[in-house]
Amino acid sequence: MSTHSRGLFGSLLRHLPFFRRRPSSQRSLHRLMKRLEYYFHDEQLLRQALKHRSYLVLSGEDRLQSNERLELLGDAVLGLVITEYLYHQLPDAEEGTLTNHKSSLVNRSHLSRVARGFGLGDFLLLNDSEERAGGRQRESIIADAVEAVIGAVYLDGGMEPARRLILRNIAPELPGLKSETSLRNHKSLLLEWCQREGHAGPVYMVEGEKGPDHQKFVAVAVVVNGVKHGRGEGPSKKIAEQKAAEEALKLLQSQTQKE
Repeated sequence: MSTHSRGLFGSLLRHLPFFRRRPSSQRSLHRLMKRLEYYFHDEQLLRQALKHRSYLVLSGEDRLQSNERLELLGDAVLGLVITEYLYHQLPDAEEGTLTNHKSSLVNRSHLSRVARGFGLGDFLLLNDSEERAGGRQRESIIADAVEAVIGAVYLDGGMEPARRLILRNIAPELPGLKSETSLRNHKSLLLEWCQREGHAGPVYMVEGEKGPDHQKFVAVAVVVNGVKHGRGEGPSKKIAEQKAAEEALKLLQSQTQKE
């Protein structure tokens, strides 16, 4: 085969789905390990943690080679570490409160934000169909991959590296999540007030967003009777809406008292 022919053949192969989805290279694995601040002794564990079951269609591997077993293990390790963390951080909290905070830290929504912080979706092994469907940013896939990575770190280095990974990247979000929980009733209270007083609304409008997904800053306004009565800002739309509702409720109640 001539040099020209080999070049054309290689170019053709690179454009086929299977060759576009080659396993993560050692260089890309090292980029991810740098972001994780953990370097694997057995890099195949990390590669398996990134392997979505859809990829097995391309690789021809058994389903046991996907990241699902590591995800199950990582879920257990994550639950233990977070529960222990909350137990010591909130010594006066009852069981129900600890359970609620744990759920906030280990749920799919929060884990997907952590995954986006790592850029984990860029490293996943997916088939062509799953990628076209947006799998690299799908909340369920990237959240599961976080748990699989935790499981891989645990198998590779033991509990302490896994604990450090979790405490460094997942547990620090507790203050923001506690704020979100403490604010959860303001929207309901404002809606009830508007219905009771016969006002139109409330209607929430996003006024602006900035920053990447894992460090997003959102501003939201709330409109009652066609007039903006409150504005809130925060790291998520949900928090910003609750703050806007709190401000609007205070303003409207104050106006009512003056009348």
